[in-house]
Amino acid sequence: MVDMIRTRMTAQEFMLLPETNLPAELIDGELIMSPAPEDAHQQTSMKTILALAKILPEGGEFRHAPTDVYFDEINYFQPDIFWVSKDNQRCHLENGKYWRGAPNLIVEIFSPSTERSDRKKKFEIYEQYGVREYWMIDPLAQYIEVWALRENKFVRMGVYGPGESFDSPVLNFKTFTADSIFS
Repeated sequence: MVDMIRTRMTAQEFMLLPETNLPAELIDGELIMSPAPEDAHQQTSMKTILALAKILPEGGEFRHAPTDVYFDEINYFQPDIFWVSKDNQRCHLENGKYWRGAPNLIVEIFSPSTERSDRKKKFEIYEQYGVREYWMIDPLAQYIEVWALRENKFVRMGVYGPGESFDSPVLNFKTFTADSIFS
């Protein structure tokens, strides 16, 4: 069974594709299209959005997939969730079409077909371009792995499951409780 379509192209070619609600990303110059995520992914995404909305600092922009973020000519992603603070000078909406640069916070929720790229290629690009905080959520194993940028390198803050919480540096040290998405 085929679960992804892959084609080589540039970001300029990617931007000319017709609008779609299906996940479509450019990773290392390869167009990757996959079917809609499974229900566990979508449920976790919605719960995460609702929980984050309660603790985000004032101002800024909060988005969810499918919303494009351009990093460079061969990496154009659709993070599951991202937030750009009001004072972030390195990430902005370009021509009302896509975000260009590094958001302050990116959340990726694993699907069987995306976990590898979320952990490897996206992790490397997010670190390289200065995403300040990166959360990887596994909806089936029920954990949130949190990474924070320190001196241009991601440092793992921890892995949090049901009954645990953490304070997010990028969200002014507000507390995020894993139970808000795993209950």
